[in-house]
Amino acid sequence: MLEKGTNTSCQVNCLETLRILSRDKKVLGPVTTKKNMQTLAKLAKLDPDLNSLGDPADVPVVVEALKCLCNIVFNSTQAQKISMEVNMAAGLCRLLEKCTDGPALNDIRCFNLRLLFLLTMLHTNIRTQVRQELRGLPLLTTALENVLDIHWVGEYQTDTKSGQSLLPLPVTDCATEALKALFNMAVDCDNVHSEADARQFRHLAAILRSVLLSRSLSDAKTEELHSNTVNLLSSIPFSCLDVLVPPISQEMSANNNEPDMEAIQKLLDFMELRIDKGGSYREGLTPVLSLLTGCCRTHRNIRKYIKKVVLPPLTDVSSRPEIGTTLRNKLVRLMTHVDLGVKQIAAEFLFVLCKERVDSLLKYTGYGNAAGLLASRGLLAGGRGDHWYSDDEDTDTEEYIKAKPNINLITGHVEEPMPNPLDEMTEEQKEYEAMKLVNMFDKLAREDLIKPMGVRPDGTMVPLEEAIHCVKLPEPDSSDSD
Repeated sequence: MLEKGTNTSCQVNCLETLRILSRDKKVLGPVTTKKNMQTLAKLAKLDPDLNSLGDPADVPVVVEALKCLCNIVFNSTQAQKISMEVNMAAGLCRLLEKCTDGPALNDIRCFNLRLLFLLTMLHTNIRTQVRQELRGLPLLTTALENVLDIHWVGEYQTDTKSGQSLLPLPVTDCATEALKALFNMAVDCDNVHSEADARQFRHLAAILRSVLLSRSLSDAKTEELHSNTVNLLSSIPFSCLDVLVPPISQEMSANNNEPDMEAIQKLLDFMELRIDKGGSYREGLTPVLSLLTGCCRTHRNIRKYIKKVVLPPLTDVSSRPEIGTTLRNKLVRLMTHVDLGVKQIAAEFLFVLCKERVDSLLKYTGYGNAAGLLASRGLLAGGRGDHWYSDDEDTDTEEYIKAKPNINLITGHVEEPMPNPLDEMTEEQKEYEAMKLVNMFDKLAREDLIKPMGVRPDGTMVPLEEAIHCVKLPEPDSSDSD
């Protein structure tokens, strides 16, 4: 019936039925033929010779056909192969170029973007074709710009007032689909190869700053929108993310005002929201931690601001660093998380905020929490990381300076003095307890339950026997008769 070209209402009914049935992978066999896929592509206006979208009354048919193709492509590997044969990606890009009008075509744009995301996610060949031959990155960037109705007030500067109004749910959904498709375009672009690439990425980053400052009518939709924004920002070269902080105007400089860090604060708020939310930290938290770590390592002004928010000067050191409700407390707790990836990226973030200086990290976290990072980086003996940072030093508060001599370096806080159990022992009792402890460790080591380790002069951990051999014993004094 769809091939014969029935009236619009009948076509919509047929496509709605097919959309519902296409959710079941077991019944897609008769649909996933080249002829049938071409029929659906034609109804979705993916013709190679498309000049216009035609009659506005056909919009429901186009939308339903795109929905059907989304389900079929997602659920059928055969349909994915046919999509490559009929060059469906090129048709989607042509259709997207035609969707420049207002909200009337928003549904077409939304499902067009969703289908393009699916194709570029499922097949690397299609992803390469869209990125290189079809200029997918600028095309999708323009689509996102049109969806959000971005207004520019300068180079890489959007009108932030336009982002203060709440985004309608259809606009939020369409922007989310554009962000997901853009992620596939930028995911492998680790380096900027030309000035044109740098301008393109900075233009996109400026739009994403506007997205961070926007909100949807639904809190859940806002979180989803910002989550996809974070994922996309993480795939953009960090050198191009300087536009997240607008340049300081001459008027602001004269008044000694701070730069606009509103977008960076939004990222910090999002990170704290994901920490408090719990769940899968690897999927929900590591992207934003990785993004902030890269920004801090690359851009000094961003690092200084985040350091001031996350690691303010210490005044109260009466509690352990991991105990409390501040952002520092929450991040220090993650340094001993059971998930190795989460633990490493949280520790790396704090380490970069401390300019990769071991003494500064220990001051804020305590040796016990930082031991894992220091062991993996070969810094147990102290020192600094591999990256260079500016030489400005942190200033300690009077409260910290006063309490510093009494701070337990392992726990990172001031502890009440504990009675020494050795004070009431005789020398014989002390020797007996020491030998008992040595025998216990020896038994555990011989049964391979533990492996005693030591630290070499270069700060790396090695078995204790090897560490002992690395120690240079002092030359005996020839004048000493012993």
